[in-house]
Amino acid sequence: MKPKAVITGLAGQDGSYLAEFLLEKGYEVHGLVRRDALESPEDKLWRLQPFLSDLILHASSLDNPGGISSILAKVKPRECYHLAAHSFVNYSFEDDFAVMAANLNTTLFVLAAVREVVPECRFYFAGSSEMFGNAPVSPQNESTPFNPRTPYGISKLAGFHVTKTYRDAHRLFACTGILFNHESPRRGLEYVTRKISHAAARISLGRQSQLRLGNLDALRDWGHSADYVRAMWLMLQQDRPDDYVVASGVAHTVREFAETAFREVGLDWKKFVCVDPQLYRSPETRPLTGDSSKSRTKLGWAPSVSFEELVSIMVQADLKEINRRSAACSNGIHGFARD
Repeated sequence: MKPKAVITGLAGQDGSYLAEFLLEKGYEVHGLVRRDALESPEDKLWRLQPFLSDLILHASSLDNPGGISSILAKVKPRECYHLAAHSFVNYSFEDDFAVMAANLNTTLFVLAAVREVVPECRFYFAGSSEMFGNAPVSPQNESTPFNPRTPYGISKLAGFHVTKTYRDAHRLFACTGILFNHESPRRGLEYVTRKISHAAARISLGRQSQLRLGNLDALRDWGHSADYVRAMWLMLQQDRPDDYVVASGVAHTVREFAETAFREVGLDWKKFVCVDPQLYRSPETRPLTGDSSKSRTKLGWAPSVSFEELVSIMVQADLKEINRRSAACSNGIHGFARD
């Protein structure tokens, strides 16, 4: 019998890569999605299109604890991956109450449902390097004190503590992956990495003339999402539940990302990128660089995609998608923008 897994946040970047990975592992994969996604899958579920027919989708709001319990009771999964969240950091400043309430409440609802109907199910919570915030040391590992500086980071830290409480008090197999920045062609255009790769592709094709960015000196530890979902799965295959930092261990500036992206299309980034002070993120924290020694030692995990390869993959994917859309429009076919 196939092992079963339930994923919240299935339609997002990580959810799509995780679903694809689990299908390749022979899992029966169930996903919780909003009803409007089922009504317009070409738009809302575009990341899943190549393997959508292999998934089992359940229309459910994570604001509905009863609905979550009902689905878990019906599926009886061996593993539950809770990835759903308001995840755009800058947006969390604009609506901090909604972001913190939604991210914490949904984690509580899913954990409570697991405990109530499938206590043997192994649970994964998607933590974030934003939990470290303005950390006192760099690089950061599992022992580094948390010091979040954004509503998103605060909400993720609350979810981390709730997950740990369910593990300690209720004996659930519950883990948190403290994931540093991870990107891919499936990233939304609101994120700076995809904004850069998409602009580099458009500029090289004559579709755009300029790219406006904020702090070019901001440092981030970037990896590929497909590598990081592998670590999620490995955490739930261990004998004992625990928490793990997942990171490349190497930080790069936004400037380096832009330079690498434009070099991929044979252009000098300095001729096209301009700094817009209004795009600076506030507050900018101490550089976040992850020490994933524990994941590498205990999980046997290591990233397989380098920074340069990641940028190349993203730019080439954007070039391909832009050309595909142009060809479709030339033939009178209007596709959906993948953002």
